[in-house]
Amino acid sequence: MPQPSAQVTAAEISRIAGVTRATVSNWRRRHEDFPAPTGGTESSPLYDLEAVRAWLASRGHESAATPAEELRTTLRLHGQGGGSRSEHSLLLVLSAAGRSPEELTTATRLPDAELVARAERDAATVAEAVPTADPVHFEAGDAPMLRALYACVRDEGGQAALAVLAERELEDSAASGAYQTPAPLADLLARLIPGSPARVLDPACGSGSLLAAVARRGSHELYGQDTLPVQAQRSLVSLKLTAPEATVTVRAADSLRADAFPDLVVDAVVCNPPYGVRDWGHDELAYDPRWAYGVPARAESELAWVQHALAHLTPGGYAALLLPPAAAGRASGRRVRAELVRSGALRAVIALPVGASVPLHVGLQVWVLQRPEPGGPERKSVLFVDAAAETVAVGRGGTAVPAARSRGVGRSASLDWPALTARVLGVWRAFIESPEAFESEPGVAHAASVVDLLDDVVDLTPARLVRASRAEVDPAELSAEVDAARRSLVGAAKSLARTAGHEGWSTAGDGSAREWRTATASDLARGGALTLLRTVPEGTRGRAEGGSEGGSGEQPHAQAVLTGSDIARGSGPTGDPAELRGTAAPLIAVGDVLVRAVASGDGPMARVAGDEDTGAPLGPHVHLFRPDPARLDAWFLVGFLGAEENIAGASTGSTVLTVSPGRLRVPLLPLEEQRRYGEAFRHVHELRAGARRATGLAEETARLLAGGLTGGQLLPSKETAEVRGSGRGGDSPR
Repeated sequence: MPQPSAQVTAAEISRIAGVTRATVSNWRRRHEDFPAPTGGTESSPLYDLEAVRAWLASRGHESAATPAEELRTTLRLHGQGGGSRSEHSLLLVLSAAGRSPEELTTATRLPDAELVARAERDAATVAEAVPTADPVHFEAGDAPMLRALYACVRDEGGQAALAVLAERELEDSAASGAYQTPAPLADLLARLIPGSPARVLDPACGSGSLLAAVARRGSHELYGQDTLPVQAQRSLVSLKLTAPEATVTVRAADSLRADAFPDLVVDAVVCNPPYGVRDWGHDELAYDPRWAYGVPARAESELAWVQHALAHLTPGGYAALLLPPAAAGRASGRRVRAELVRSGALRAVIALPVGASVPLHVGLQVWVLQRPEPGGPERKSVLFVDAAAETVAVGRGGTAVPAARSRGVGRSASLDWPALTARVLGVWRAFIESPEAFESEPGVAHAASVVDLLDDVVDLTPARLVRASRAEVDPAELSAEVDAARRSLVGAAKSLARTAGHEGWSTAGDGSAREWRTATASDLARGGALTLLRTVPEGTRGRAEGGSEGGSGEQPHAQAVLTGSDIARGSGPTGDPAELRGTAAPLIAVGDVLVRAVASGDGPMARVAGDEDTGAPLGPHVHLFRPDPARLDAWFLVGFLGAEENIAGASTGSTVLTVSPGRLRVPLLPLEEQRRYGEAFRHVHELRAGARRATGLAEETARLLAGGLTGGQLLPSKETAEVRGSGRGGDSPR
């Protein structure tokens, strides 16, 4: 019986063929032999994947899909005809990640029968790593999937293949609410744990991002548990790829109802538990010994997770949990919160900006806890940090720019994570070093006494407690700060006006837009006009697109890393070099063109490297294009590579749009004409940078003025009131 084919949308066809969606629409209209829809609706038709591939092949269109996209498409086709169990594929990813590119290439070229046998042998070599009930077995029909998996691991790394497999499995299981903790947030939670804990538990580990963050900071005994088997398996394999020297144990079960580690005591707990779950086991767990601080109410599943974490800590051990803001103030949790405060178990509550993690419309909080030590020191205060205010980033050249706001996962990427992390860690470390001597920072941090917190509501919302301390600001200091901000704003506004007055372009003469003859970046790389470089992920031995790995080889990095967020904000390199430990990262040179790897958030997608970027290691989510100056102008290149339509046509994915650098297209123009375009794009860059600087300074000045007026440090002048009264009498509230 023939195996049924998967169906694809027009957008997916465009990614497979490496063309725009408009081109696919033209094919449908102009070519009578283009495959007819086999499903979907009139406005959103679906096409038979194999028929589309055959049609593209007949016209000489090679697939331009990335290896990850090819694996995703193959899995869609493979899933409809049966196949291997998911854990066997995960084993194969773990095994393949340790092979050389040559070995993986050889595997992809084997005949189907030999390929299946090879995959079974490879997966069996690491079978002890991922518990599975059945011996490793693949079927003849699995060959296309196995070939795509080997290619994906070779070219994009084990983590990329792992993400595609888990994504497919989550779709098949109809699981919801499975979201990955953003890497900067995972790093923040890991760094809130003092010292270097050896044994760490995450009782709701998901994909393992929190445990990976603590592993990068030296933890070597990792324990995880998750309700979803696919997440537990993914976490286990991911951690073995990220921290091959660590001892990793992950179990699949509900941590609250069926704790897989009932007798385990660890040095630290990190956790991003599920929120708002009413069916968490309230009735059957009413007499559970973990509720040392009070039985959580049915609506307080978050406080059950808090006590679960404390129950697994050694005395003096720390826990960092990501919780919704309602947990700090709901009436049903008052008694448990009061006992956490009274006992000294709660050390800090940190409010994060909206968009830090899913759900993106809610400003989440980090609770830092410490298990009380018998006979230990009395803890008389709790730290509250309000990092929820919009973060102002520092742009290139020291300019202030506001954090971008956007929809979806890009909102997390657009936050100024380095500044936020530095702010939070600075006050936290000062507090734990000497809680009694800690001085509050008005508008940022406040150490509230236990006595003051134990009122009728025990509301632990940071904004309520931190903002109440703003009256402590010295009026003279605030006035001087406002004057400095105003002077900077006036200067920025004048500079922006000069830049906006530049006229370096004209209208196309014939009344129609110019058409380009273009080449892909991959074609230009093959011709030697440019070199594509990327940071090779940890545990990956594959080659980067265009045939180049990190140009500097594996080495320890001391300089700040350039990240995608730096490009979006227009700031200098701000990434943590510790994130690149054991990773081959190329070093940036003046004139390199840098493109963000994820098409999300506001701000530019690309920029030309300047002096402040020189020598900085390239972050893992940035593509580097190094043009031959005798053939390509850098500013011309950055203008076209970063164009919205170009980025859209080279992006794949649904929730997260990943840019495939080799598919970006560049017009073929003489060098002299490139330079004219490059000069125009340079002025566009200056205009954008000036606008962002002026906007950021205006927001900062307005914030200072409003805070001073409402806090009593600044008073409105009588002259202003008289002018308003004489000139706009109609505005009287009477």
